[in-house]
Amino acid sequence: MPLVLLGTAWDYQDYPEDFLAKLDQLDAAGIAVHNPPAIVHWNADKGYLRELAAKGATTVPTLWQESIDANGVRDAMDHFDVDRVVVKRQVGAGGLGQFSFSRSNPPDADWAMRRPCMVQPFLPSVVEEGEYTFFFIDGEFSHGVLKRAAEGEYRIQSLYGGYESDYSPTRADLATASTVVDNLPFDRPLYCRIDMARLPDGKLAVMEAEMIEPYYYPEQGPELGSRMAKAILARLS
Repeated sequence: MPLVLLGTAWDYQDYPEDFLAKLDQLDAAGIAVHNPPAIVHWNADKGYLRELAAKGATTVPTLWQESIDANGVRDAMDHFDVDRVVVKRQVGAGGLGQFSFSRSNPPDADWAMRRPCMVQPFLPSVVEEGEYTFFFIDGEFSHGVLKRAAEGEYRIQSLYGGYESDYSPTRADLATASTVVDNLPFDRPLYCRIDMARLPDGKLAVMEAEMIEPYYYPEQGPELGSRMAKAILARLS
């Protein structure tokens, strides 16, 4: 049976309905898509973080909004009792369309994000410590990556000057990430990237469970190719 591997769908967040419809067409034609459309539908909106939290995963405190304006940003800071927040698209990727505001650098009075969004307190650890990535192939841990932001930036994506290095997780941190994978509401996906950052209390929190278009970080995972090939062959057979 033919198999389609999602790998470069990096603009799906701008055309989510078209993207999901195409995957459904492939599925209806008997073509195996990995990760499968059911997983992609679930994963396309970051509202899935609420489901993971309900199952016991530690997540970043979040306000879910259909839209937000400058007053809403101020209210969010008051709600979290913080001086800085991050506003993200609920359907988004790569840090695109993301904003960070502080009490000393608030949004313009006429600013508004007129789309479903999520507001979170800014985590200093993302800049000070970095964001941790745990990559799983067929439910098994493959390799870890530590992603760091460029000087003066908080976003860790390479688009903004971010960079990566090897990361060997502690047993406790790996167990935390593995629990997230174990609690996904479907069978083990072909690939899954768990991004986590440390909360002020020291706990690792899920930032994202990416199962659509993750970069695989082969530089930090020398055995990635063979692991992925083995998992794909198992599905083809």
